[in-house]
Amino acid sequence: MMKKYILTAMLVVTTLLAVNAQRKATLVSEQFIMNNPPVPAAHASTITELPDGDLLASWFGGSRESAPDVCIYTARFHAGKWAAPVQVASGVINDTARFAAWNPVLFTTAEGRILLFYKVGPNPREWWGMMISSTDNGYTWSAPERLPDNILGPIKNKPVQLADGTLLHPSSTESLDEKEWHIHVELSDSTGHHWKRVAIDCDTFGVIQPAALFHSGKRIQMLCRSRQNVIVQTWSADNGLTWSPLTRQAMLNPNSGIDAVTTSKGLQVLIYNPAVSGKDWWNGRNELRAAISKDGEHWKDVYELVKAPKGEFSYPAVIQTKDGLLHITYTYDRKNIRHVVLKLK
Repeated sequence: MMKKYILTAMLVVTTLLAVNAQRKATLVSEQFIMNNPPVPAAHASTITELPDGDLLASWFGGSRESAPDVCIYTARFHAGKWAAPVQVASGVINDTARFAAWNPVLFTTAEGRILLFYKVGPNPREWWGMMISSTDNGYTWSAPERLPDNILGPIKNKPVQLADGTLLHPSSTESLDEKEWHIHVELSDSTGHHWKRVAIDCDTFGVIQPAALFHSGKRIQMLCRSRQNVIVQTWSADNGLTWSPLTRQAMLNPNSGIDAVTTSKGLQVLIYNPAVSGKDWWNGRNELRAAISKDGEHWKDVYELVKAPKGEFSYPAVIQTKDGLLHITYTYDRKNIRHVVLKLK
């Protein structure tokens, strides 16, 4: 009998190990996007796959965050290498007025148009939304276009495109007194026009920078950065027109940006800092992980992107390319952008 129990236990352990092994991610490659950063500070990256198969990344860079000299940069990934960064947008208003540029967000529509949203303004409480677009894989861009009043565009993480072509933009606002953070959704057509804003009741949560995930039917989930040291979620069952009350997840969040993506096989992928906030705003950003989930609520860590005694490794962006690989970019100590490619087993 004891032998039977031992064999059964060994079978269970073997099965669990097999399941865990199937769910783990393996490293394909990792590198810095910039060999020689053109400016001292870099932050808030975004990445998209282009119709021709190349990748395009973007971030803001300058002397320091919020400085008027901060501009939007892009770099192209071709044949396994990143080209030198190119400045594509700034916060120049006229000959005498200039503000910082913030939080670029790249997205390639089903029609092959490349959209680059970003913000301009003195701070995240008073900035406004801007957009440029490209129809030639990001080699040339349209003139900068200011978004309508009360529309900011995707605030940090990429939009998602619905079956009818509508773009759903996860967005948020911060009050002037810095006490209130609220998420909301903005809907546009596939060119970034004809906007509609959808409010979300945030109750007592302080949440910003949501990331959108697809589920079966018309269900969409958004995961949010919060001031409550956890990731906060909301759900929509009607393609983003109405949203459920906010609830906490078990995943830790040290008041730092996250991103997520739904894979072609319906698996949910989350990139996050697994810690709680500390005395200083950068506390908890010294470790960055990738996790997966089948239902968007129960997560399993599958890869440790970075772990260091100190430093800031934050504000991730993640996409899945047509070949099934995961491409992740993140801020590396505010000096560079790191690009990591993972393969889910």
